[in-house]
Amino acid sequence: MENQDLQKIIADAEASITDVSNRPQWEQVKASFLGPNGSLTQFAKGIATVPKEDRPAFGKSLNQAKGQVESLFQKSLIAIEELKDLKSLGDRIDPTLPSSPSFMGGLHPLTKTRRKIISIFRKIGFTVAEASEVETEWFCFDALNTPDDHPARDEQDTLFLHPDSKWANIQRKKDESYLLRTHTSSVQIRTMLREKPPLRVIAPGRCFRRDTVDATHSANFHQTEGLFIDQGVTVRDLKGVLDYFLRELFGDKVETRLRPSFFPFTEPSFEVDLKVPDLGKLSNKWIEIMGCGMVDPKVLGLVDIDPEEWTGFAFGLGIERVTMLLHGIDDIRHFYQNDQRFLSQFSSQV
Repeated sequence: MENQDLQKIIADAEASITDVSNRPQWEQVKASFLGPNGSLTQFAKGIATVPKEDRPAFGKSLNQAKGQVESLFQKSLIAIEELKDLKSLGDRIDPTLPSSPSFMGGLHPLTKTRRKIISIFRKIGFTVAEASEVETEWFCFDALNTPDDHPARDEQDTLFLHPDSKWANIQRKKDESYLLRTHTSSVQIRTMLREKPPLRVIAPGRCFRRDTVDATHSANFHQTEGLFIDQGVTVRDLKGVLDYFLRELFGDKVETRLRPSFFPFTEPSFEVDLKVPDLGKLSNKWIEIMGCGMVDPKVLGLVDIDPEEWTGFAFGLGIERVTMLLHGIDDIRHFYQNDQRFLSQFSSQV
């Protein structure tokens, strides 16, 4: 008899929660079965009238029934909460529609170009050198033989930091200003002060200039600069290294030439042009790609390297420019806009 009564209570609970659609109704119906005055609670009080020898079986049946009823209400509550969440989405969203496709992440095209450049130079014995993006005037200008009246030292070109700014890891002279480095040549200076020649280093990194942002200019950009110091180094060595690098980067059909130029820290100085047959609209046209030259003896003297014993060359190129040429990109701003339509084109490339 007791089992039949318990089965009826379970069946009544299952029927009662069928039409429950919100939490208050659910609480009310649950109390009618499991509350202090609920039907199952009242039924449990009848154990006092059950003979002692039958009480264990009665208690076992009661606990099983209570577990079933509690499970029914728990499942009902989950359904009510899910329905509430769906309603909160509003009428414009159909949760039965397929989800939007997920995008596979990938390396930024500038990161890929930087890694490729590093890989090429490592094959011929170059190591990577890095330093702080905050520099002092001496490392960024004075040590590179840049005269005091050079335009690069003007506030219209360089981002100087507040005179009261403090950088514990960057030492400066008393009246010297902190600035955001305009090139990674300062890394070369720090390397020459820290290590003894012979040296083969490249210095990839982010640089800053007070520039108007347009399709070919940015106030924040990336460079890779290289330095080779040894005994008996000549322009022939410079051209040999750069020819190897550009062939690895643009293919065996690349042609190169050196044009005389001027940089304060190299003498003689050159601009490097290249011509490639399969470079889109720039195919078979001479394109300026980088600057280079033999390290000026004055620069070597400033870092306590004897220019009578040691000679060397330096070079520098923009990572953005190389990436634009390799992939036919005509606007530098694409690199910084975080547009998935642009970046996804490179996610599957090695």
